Amino acid sequence: MIKIPPQPPINELNVLVIDGQSLVQDTIKSAFMQLGIEYVRCAQNAFYALRLCEHISFDIILVAFDVRSDKDGFNLLEEMRFKGFIAKTTSVIFLSADTSAELVNCVIELQPDDFWVKPLDNSRVIQRINHILKIKNKLYRLNYCFDQEEYPSAIYLAQRQLEDESLVQYRPQINRMIGRCLFNLQEYADAETFYRQLLSQYDYGWVAVGLVRTLLKQGKTKQAQTLADGLLERDDTRFATYDTLTEFYIEKEDYEKGYALIKEASKLAPRNIERHRKAWDLARLNHDPMGQYLATQSMAKYAKNSIHDRPELALNVIRAGIDLAATVSATQSKNLLAEIERKLAIVEQEYASVSDFNSQLTVIRARLLSLQDNKKQAEELMQNQSQVNSWHSIEDNLDKVKALHEVGQREQAVSILERMKEQIGDNRFTSQVMAEYIDQEHHERSEIHHSPKELAEMASVHYKNKRYAPAYKMLTQALQLAPKNPNIGLSLLKVLARLAQDEGLNEEQQSGLKHCKALLKTAELSAQQKLKQAQYVEAINQHHSVRR
Repeated sequence: MIKIPPQPPINELNVLVIDGQSLVQDTIKSAFMQLGIEYVRCAQNAFYALRLCEHISFDIILVAFDVRSDKDGFNLLEEMRFKGFIAKTTSVIFLSADTSAELVNCVIELQPDDFWVKPLDNSRVIQRINHILKIKNKLYRLNYCFDQEEYPSAIYLAQRQLEDESLVQYRPQINRMIGRCLFNLQEYADAETFYRQLLSQYDYGWVAVGLVRTLLKQGKTKQAQTLADGLLERDDTRFATYDTLTEFYIEKEDYEKGYALIKEASKLAPRNIERHRKAWDLARLNHDPMGQYLATQSMAKYAKNSIHDRPELALNVIRAGIDLAATVSATQSKNLLAEIERKLAIVEQEYASVSDFNSQLTVIRARLLSLQDNKKQAEELMQNQSQVNSWHSIEDNLDKVKALHEVGQREQAVSILERMKEQIGDNRFTSQVMAEYIDQEHHERSEIHHSPKELAEMASVHYKNKRYAPAYKMLTQALQLAPKNPNIGLSLLKVLARLAQDEGLNEEQQSGLKHCKALLKTAELSAQQKLKQAQYVEAINQHHSVRR
């Protein structure tokens, strides 16, 4: 059993109130004073709150969502956790007049001890503070052990506390801690038995979600999925269930299913930057350029004034926009490029003095020129950009790979990809997904020498000259790079209709036909596109035969 330091007496507790409204500060301060707590400090914004935390270890922290001027309360609370100012033994209370589902989901992720809705009532504040202090006092030793990752000691203490009849009202919190300890110790079978016993007593969402997690870890997928289907219908468990299933499918390398789930979780709690980052990685792996673009936009939006905020986020929005522009129609591409140019001008103006940005901006300019068919100018810009810069991020080097490939320097692009795996960090999710993505890029850029847009344009020329076999090959490659693009799918269906009429479809083309039908079935098509689709399908059906 580890040595646990004594808990400070109530009159020596340090309290920090972070709120821009003096009335709120006075109400909370008065309530603490009535409870015998005198060391109450107030901060009107995030800057001063962080400064105070650098010098004082606070036992209780109350933070408002609307902190004004520099950061919102969500970003501040996240930063305080990141910097170690908040431990398991710290009581955290979130204050907000906004009770929207999106905000509440985001706050729940940061696991505060309580959520108070403004305006505050003095008697209610005293009541809630008393309740929180009692819980913290009773569970102090247990929380301390968990903080120190002494899980066996935490379980021992928790089991003893469950036998104490005076702690009967705290049994849900104690049991929850036991479940988390068993899971962290990877005692999944014991955790399953534990959660099943709890489920017969309580209807708490965390019990059912915990059981799903332990079942998945043991490979009991069918049981877990049956239980998870019900949890996705519940407001109190939907969010955690999406995250649990996402983690499972990523571990099983089912990246398409994991991506679909993480997008749903991101909608429920849009402020989580790390989840948007995972969605971006999975969007790339699943060839979803629109998903990439939306994820990078969300990252840049919600990272503003947070610990995640950095200039690279703006660059990533631009890069994802270029990727998207290379896959859409000419009209859509033109509009998107105009938007990208505006974003790029802002970045160049804001970060003109950052010397490290020169190389990244050069690569972006080269990619824009390639997309606008100015290959010669793009190639000139890329003359001195063929090396891997280990001090640059993976995103910088990936963008360089794309630029080199687009100007025809394919060997240099593939060479950079081969050396990039050394840059992958030790984050489990990132290393797994990014390694898979780099392998995918290496294969595709070695085998396919053009962008989806260029391949579609070449296929159009072949089709007009009645060279249907090479047109089919070009469009098949384009669809490999952009498997969710309905325009490419419709063009491929058109070519398949002519091949079917001329000589019938071989087994490979028949497989391509199935892919086209599946893609177009779920795509949003205009009335004219639907008419064309029906005509092509009818033509294929009239000449239906499989050539061996």
